[in-house]
Amino acid sequence: MAMGLDARCIEGVFSRAFAAEFNTRLVGGAEEPLYQPPTSGAPAEIYYCRDYARSALHEVAHWCVAGSRRRRFSDYGYWYTADGRDTQQQAAFFCVEAKPQALESFFCAAAGIAFAPSLDNLSLEIPAAMLEQFQNQLRREQARFNNHGLPFRAARFAQALRKARA
Repeated sequence: MAMGLDARCIEGVFSRAFAAEFNTRLVGGAEEPLYQPPTSGAPAEIYYCRDYARSALHEVAHWCVAGSRRRRFSDYGYWYTADGRDTQQQAAFFCVEAKPQALESFFCAAAGIAFAPSLDNLSLEIPAAMLEQFQNQLRREQARFNNHGLPFRAARFAQALRKARA
């Protein structure tokens, strides 16, 4: 089996698929992920953590979920609380993460990288029922994409990742 794509290769795949049409770059090396909308003369930038391929795929998944209106705002206009969320904040986090993580799972498969759901909170002992609810929600989103297909940008990216591995 071929090795999975690394982060720099994923950046190149993203650039070839989207840079011209969407004026957007995928950029590694960040301490924290961040989306910055385009400014006069500069493209939008999707920053992912360090050189982690999974982080790159995850951040592209968020970009694929965000519509044209959301892509005009820093971090798509959403809140983000880093590690250290309480139970209520973690529940809110899970509500918005199922769809992008479902897309990420398809990107991982296309890139030859193992996928595991991200809890993104090392300091909280997440109740088993909450974790099970999130995993069920993630499986429902994956099934929906399997049954109805990926959205346009996500499908284009998954296809480009598969092609890069061929």
